[in-house]
Amino acid sequence: MHSRRRGLIIGFHECDRKVRDNIVTQKSKNLKPSENLYDWLGNGVYFWENNYDRALKYAKDIKNNTQKSNSKIENPSVLGAVIDLGYCMDLLDSSYLELLKHGYKLLTETNKKHGLEIPKNKPIGIGKEGDLLLRHLDCAVIETVHQFNEDNENRQGFDSVRGVFFEGDDLYENAGFKNKNHIQIAIRNPNCIKGYFIPRELNKKYPKT
Repeated sequence: MHSRRRGLIIGFHECDRKVRDNIVTQKSKNLKPSENLYDWLGNGVYFWENNYDRALKYAKDIKNNTQKSNSKIENPSVLGAVIDLGYCMDLLDSSYLELLKHGYKLLTETNKKHGLEIPKNKPIGIGKEGDLLLRHLDCAVIETVHQFNEDNENRQGFDSVRGVFFEGDDLYENAGFKNKNHIQIAIRNPNCIKGYFIPRELNKKYPKT
């Protein structure tokens, strides 16, 4: 009853300037969905929710650290999008967190039955500590939920997945906030994306609106 997310949101996608321009001028119709086994929210086209600065910083990170993404970025840029989340697997919602637990149970039971190893989340690099940037387990659990929906005709597939992530260093001593906290969205249904735009630079003479 409360599963559909009403209203439009703004998302930002890090990319090369050429990719941005081709999408906006419609030389390319759609962004290519990410299908890595370590994607944080499973397969889909990824956006930073209402966070232009974070998207641009990540684009620059990819340029300087190619191991962070399969995408190649020479000229870091940001593509804006107007998005309707539709039927969203919103992981800020308690009911979908419970669904994710069931997905994990189904994944572990299936893998054990077939003698397969359970994927693990881990940081980048062998033996390194820090943020779990390679989310093999989380991705597998989310994709298990999607597959379960596809295998059952009476269940509706999700258009999008939304999650909050606490990442980076503490903002200050004993802080409960990190310097890279963000909300990310993975769009599975391309019809959720209502339009693209090139974000304008802020005119500092006027207050933000």
